[in-house]
Amino acid sequence: MAKANSISKANSISKPANVVLNILFIIFSIICIIPLVLVLSVSFSSEVSIAKDGYSFLPRHFSTAAYSYLFLNAKSIFHAYGITIFVTVVGSILSILVIALYAYPLSRRDFKYRNFFTFVVFFTMLFNGGLVPWYLVCTQALHLKNTIWAMIVPYLISGWYVLIMRTFLATGIPEAIVEAAKIDGCGEFRTFFSIVVPLAKPAFATIGLFTVLNYWNDWWLPLMLIDKDSLVNLQYTMYKIQTNIQYLTQLAPSASAQAGNAVSQLPAETSRMAMCVIAIGPIILAYPFFQKYFVKGLTIGGVKG
Repeated sequence: MAKANSISKANSISKPANVVLNILFIIFSIICIIPLVLVLSVSFSSEVSIAKDGYSFLPRHFSTAAYSYLFLNAKSIFHAYGITIFVTVVGSILSILVIALYAYPLSRRDFKYRNFFTFVVFFTMLFNGGLVPWYLVCTQALHLKNTIWAMIVPYLISGWYVLIMRTFLATGIPEAIVEAAKIDGCGEFRTFFSIVVPLAKPAFATIGLFTVLNYWNDWWLPLMLIDKDSLVNLQYTMYKIQTNIQYLTQLAPSASAQAGNAVSQLPAETSRMAMCVIAIGPIILAYPFFQKYFVKGLTIGGVKG
């Protein structure tokens, strides 16, 4: 008991250090929150006040014109939301599964060809075929053009995430646990899903967070592979709205007086911030979910002696 107490005291943080760390984290949190507050404030400001006085943390002239403009076609935005949520959820789950199933054999020392398949992953991180071969593979070989899978399949696996997962499984999953599962009669899939997956939650949470962000913020795949409006996701819908506003703004000087006045009323700057608020809302909720597994996974990975 005395030894345990001495170890606990040795590993504990002193009060001055704890105060300094808390202050640093508070400052860091404020730095992260300030841009969000500014974006929210600008989105509820009038376009005239932004053009005249610039940005401010409190709206000088409160206005919901930006949101009213964006929701003129609310049906398309909500439909795009549904597409984005489906792609993010399904794509993230499949991506994590594919990455883990590839990385797990590479972490096993008894896998004969692990060096070869590790080299294949590493090689793809250094070299790629380029945009045109990638497009031909997606459209001609995989036939992903104008399908929901066009926004899922190209991001299913990442060489960098495979190496991260392999390193975690090789160092964080004791071989004794895998050998014990074999002795008890577990096959490879039973060992993976019943033993390895529960112990690898920290790695799953880390890679899952970045995968979710990647799918949620993606607008490039719809730009390249989607022509149907019914399959466009949220980010690409926002991108098209912003492009339309910029195009109309550029035409204003050459338009008639009445048309130019109408174009000048468009909330160009405030609508950009409103789009950020609309798009960032749900993804913020993902952080507490993954944080729970980060904290819970700190003590996972040990073998009782």
